[in-house]
Amino acid sequence: MAPPQGISRHSTGRGIRRRSLLAGAVALGAVGAVGATSACSRVATADAGDGGHLLEQLRAKKTVRLGLAGEQPYSYIGKDGKMTGSAPAIAERIFKELGVENVQPFPTEFGSLITGLNSLQFDVVAAGMYINPERCEQVIFADPEYQMLDAFIVRKGNPKNLHSYKDIAEAGAKMATGVGYAEIDYAKEAGVKNLTTLPDQLAGLLAVEQGRVDVFVGTAVTVRNVVKETRSGKVEATAEVTPYVKGKPVIDVGGFAFRSPETTLRDAFNRELHKLKKSGELLEIMRPFGFTKDQMTTITAKEKCKP
Repeated sequence: MAPPQGISRHSTGRGIRRRSLLAGAVALGAVGAVGATSACSRVATADAGDGGHLLEQLRAKKTVRLGLAGEQPYSYIGKDGKMTGSAPAIAERIFKELGVENVQPFPTEFGSLITGLNSLQFDVVAAGMYINPERCEQVIFADPEYQMLDAFIVRKGNPKNLHSYKDIAEAGAKMATGVGYAEIDYAKEAGVKNLTTLPDQLAGLLAVEQGRVDVFVGTAVTVRNVVKETRSGKVEATAEVTPYVKGKPVIDVGGFAFRSPETTLRDAFNRELHKLKKSGELLEIMRPFGFTKDQMTTITAKEKCKP
């Protein structure tokens, strides 16, 4: 059973959106068979209003299947062929505390994650998925593990002096971002006219290097990571950029998603997540993937699910 195909990663609350890059994207197909095999042993989940029984089933199987989206630094398959990223690292830590010893990757396209979750191909979305009201109608979220602003990839020295979406619009600069990314809406909100989409941040970096676009826009941690990893001498990452919608600043947050009936599992996961937040261990788990104290958040899923 092959994973369903879809589009990309994030969302603003108006569409689907988000990430992919370097080895994670390249290696995704190579491990697809692992996820496809695991998807064939599905456990039906009925909404009986009792909080669901998936947690006890996972404890009995000693394995949880994680839906991954192949995007650094959130969830991807590394150059060694193994699952890695901030979300799988958090999942390993929390599910161990919940009595589930093994985590198994199920790589798929970002746009297929919710469909795959609800069709029982895997047990939880571990891809740092942005939380918004539209998604909250389809799945339930744990509280977010991080908050995120945007950043730009620009030519070295930032010759067009681009530090905000408004700057891009006023300069008439040629902007690129990922397919379905929230940044599309943020750019349109600011009046950006010259806008195109590319497969991922690496493609965006190359487009800026080659002069095909003036700026590539993505999440701050991902932008910083791709610039650092490629060691490009032709481009740089800007400071963090705050997007605005209807004149109000937007801070996106990402978290784990579960099937709607499985509130028992979601609540148990939340309890362990809040322990990690309180102790500071969550930041230590995420720090190797480029996250800093600035990305830690006290925002709740309930807040972000409000229309």
